[in-house]
Amino acid sequence: MSKNAKVLAVVNQKGGVGKSTTAVNLSAALGEAGKKILLVDMDPQGNATSGFGLSKTDRELCIYDALLGEAVFEDMIVTHAEFPIDVVPATIQLAGAEVELVTAMSRETRLKGLVDPLRDKYDYVIIDCAPSLGLLTINALTAADGVLIPIQCEFYSLEGLSKLLDSVRLVKTHLNPNLEVFGVVMTMHDGRTKLAQQVVDEVRDFFGDGAFETLIPRSVRISEAPSFGQSIIEYDSRGKGATAYRNLAKEVMNRG
Repeated sequence: MSKNAKVLAVVNQKGGVGKSTTAVNLSAALGEAGKKILLVDMDPQGNATSGFGLSKTDRELCIYDALLGEAVFEDMIVTHAEFPIDVVPATIQLAGAEVELVTAMSRETRLKGLVDPLRDKYDYVIIDCAPSLGLLTINALTAADGVLIPIQCEFYSLEGLSKLLDSVRLVKTHLNPNLEVFGVVMTMHDGRTKLAQQVVDEVRDFFGDGAFETLIPRSVRISEAPSFGQSIIEYDSRGKGATAYRNLAKEVMNRG
């Protein structure tokens, strides 16, 4: 039976909201559930790359080379040892692509051209985006079916969100008519604080059913896992963080 991958861009132009953490751990939880996953690192910081234990420094090829047409996309796919997850790594070189693509033909659709031919091989393609709304993120939005927005349960969390949603609407209008907001996941939730609950209420008021039920807890274990090159599913399989990401994966699968 042929698959047709759901392509999700994990986007928020604010840094430190748990974006790469969500891309890595959701991929791992979906992989653990038996889904075939392609994780594409489109962030020059390469956090999703190192989050799966891959080196960002001694790598000959990365997504940068494929975007510029200098390497074959499939040649840079690295398969995870434990889960049915393939990773396309990023290195700091990717920062240069933002500049080099400005004058390139079809500059907004480069990633789409790389991902579309592989849709029948995967159940989900997860794209971890840079914390900006530049050309790399526009490429991700153009390639995606849906946008997954992580929002941290902290003060100012909704600030800048209208700018992100404006960008999604612009891409939908001009480049990708199929693009939708797939869901909003609230991260770094501390159930002991009133502020966290206020943010949850605000997000649910604003997005309605678009907000996932699962709340990702603030957790030292989730923060530690990347330094060991592991997802939370591997690092602390029975902990509350792993449980939360498994629940999020179930919600994602239920949405399609």
